[in-house]
Amino acid sequence: MVCNGSVTALHEPLAKVVGGTTAKVMAAHLDLHTVGDLLHHYPRRYAERGELTRLSELPLDEHVTVVAEIADTRSLPFNRGKGLRLEVTLTDGTGRLQLVFFGRRAVHHHQRELVPGRRGMFAGKVSRFNRKLQLSHPAYELLDEDSGTEAVADFAGRPLPLYPACKQLESWRIATSVGVVLDSMEAVGWEGLVDPLPPALRGRRGLLPLPEAFEKIHRPRSRRDIAEARSRLKWDEAFVLQTALARRRAAAAQLPAVPRRPAEGGLLAAFDARLPFSLTGGQERVTAEIFADLAADHPMHRLLQGEVGSGKTLVALRAMLAVADSGGQSALLAPTEVLAQQHHRSVTEMMGDLAEAGMLGGAERSTKVVLLTGSMGAQARRRALLEAVTGEAGIVIGTHALIEDVVKFHDLGLVVVDEQHRFGVEQRDALRAKGERPPHLLVMTATPIPRTVAMTVFGDLETSVLDELPQGRSPIASHVVPARDKPHFLARAWERVREEAEGGHQAYVVCPRIGDGEEPDAQAWELLIPLRPTMAS
Repeated sequence: MVCNGSVTALHEPLAKVVGGTTAKVMAAHLDLHTVGDLLHHYPRRYAERGELTRLSELPLDEHVTVVAEIADTRSLPFNRGKGLRLEVTLTDGTGRLQLVFFGRRAVHHHQRELVPGRRGMFAGKVSRFNRKLQLSHPAYELLDEDSGTEAVADFAGRPLPLYPACKQLESWRIATSVGVVLDSMEAVGWEGLVDPLPPALRGRRGLLPLPEAFEKIHRPRSRRDIAEARSRLKWDEAFVLQTALARRRAAAAQLPAVPRRPAEGGLLAAFDARLPFSLTGGQERVTAEIFADLAADHPMHRLLQGEVGSGKTLVALRAMLAVADSGGQSALLAPTEVLAQQHHRSVTEMMGDLAEAGMLGGAERSTKVVLLTGSMGAQARRRALLEAVTGEAGIVIGTHALIEDVVKFHDLGLVVVDEQHRFGVEQRDALRAKGERPPHLLVMTATPIPRTVAMTVFGDLETSVLDELPQGRSPIASHVVPARDKPHFLARAWERVREEAEGGHQAYVVCPRIGDGEEPDAQAWELLIPLRPTMAS
């Protein structure tokens, strides 16, 4: 049962306006608790009511709108008396159509309105039951005696909103509750509503006022109304999110951090002197941005984006060596043990004896690079923890194990996160909290990031992009293997893998589907043959 209590703010509880029982269902099954929650519960799509149709010409399984008179109504029990349904018979002189509503509340509500002799417009999808055509829970609008053809055409042309619903609360009941909320807010002139967009911004962008946007998204009269409302409400989400992220960036800029600068003749200089190639222009540009951030007295928050082979690992390693030169430590967080081990192997190979501090054959200016994962043996784990807490390890590479409380650092100056979207913000912050002062942060990703995800996950980061590959890097050849339709192609694919492996190269087999699939292309594989990785990757 729907109430009509006075609503003056979006934060007021739904029970005040839609009734306690409906509010409980919305809270339990749709996570809707306030008036604002319901108004922001937008339709998932809109159905076309269809052109006006005579009852003698109703098409099965299509949305229609009819104008007809109610001939009779009757309520009937079903499910051994546990349920109740309302059957309403319509006629327009050319045929008959049955409307059906289920549920005691629906029956009591509609039975009061749908009385024999009333004429109205009814819209819904035509189905057949017991050899009778029917509309189940149709949208309708009753007509007065003076309602003309314009009112009928207007109703038929309006899109019908369909809401994300649940078994306990159908879309039409949500629409009814939304309508009551809108009417209640309009009755008080939308008093107490705070528009997050400044009037000047709305004016420049030609955006609707917020009350009008709510009205048009929930009760549109045309597709244009929907487009205008969506444009406005998208701006709300983006503006509020970006404002929050800007405040987070501003707050982070006020935190103290230890400036980290490379030392003359230090680890970084020794490493650069051994590189068998020159940095690309992109690597030099991005490195300059990162080193400028590291030298500041507030924490760096930077995203390093670039495709596979662009040299992200090299750029990150040079940043970690600059931190080591300043006496600090770096932690590289990888999402899987395989990737952590790969990073450890590639970093130690690139550094050579610069990564062998305290070992026979280690360089005079060197540090230790240690690996810390959850599957390590107890002795190796204790040694890695000791080297991290004493500061012997200038670079610690690991998985989520780095976040555990037992992991301590002597002077954590830089956190490097690989594939940030695989981690939660809390995990990232938990690692950064291990520094005496907030450490600098560098996030690496090779994944093309959709704009919406980037805003949410990386919106608090400045961005650097590696947009060129090192010279001499051959492009990756990609081949789709239709294994099911042409099994001999698969045999040839494995021969190619063998050939590339024998040539010292790598091949990646990408399966586009996980689990059993019945689709014809479910067994299609993609074979990627890249060049052997070099120190620049």
